[in-house]
Amino acid sequence: MEEEYGVTDSPRKGPTLSTSTSSFEPFDAHDPNLSRLATKMFQKTGEYITHELASTVDDYKLIENMNRAMMNKVADMRQMSQSIATKNTELNQKYEELKPLLQRIDDIESTVDKLEAAAYQLDSYSIRLESKFKSLKTKQ
Repeated sequence: MEEEYGVTDSPRKGPTLSTSTSSFEPFDAHDPNLSRLATKMFQKTGEYITHELASTVDDYKLIENMNRAMMNKVADMRQMSQSIATKNTELNQKYEELKPLLQRIDDIESTVDKLEAAAYQLDSYSIRLESKFKSLKTKQ
């Protein structure tokens, strides 16, 4: 079972089952396999942490780019809304300038409607008169 996990015998102590450093004795040579594995572990851990930090930096760069893009969109929208507000003010001023003329047009339309009604009444009256005149003329 020891060989499955790559555990080998220590040259001085016999079988090595633990990777802890509690069995360290000063002035004794360390197990080279253990040193190699520890070095490899620290390298892999360092690589992992480096990649994790790089991933975090990339996330922050992405968020920063998204914020810049959003700030540009907001600036464009602000400029557009200011332009719309300016145009709306100009339109309101033009409407106020045209308001008296529009009122005169409404008055003229009302007068024309009254004249049209009077013309229909006059036409109707003249048709009745004409028919009455014809009836009187045929009686004679």
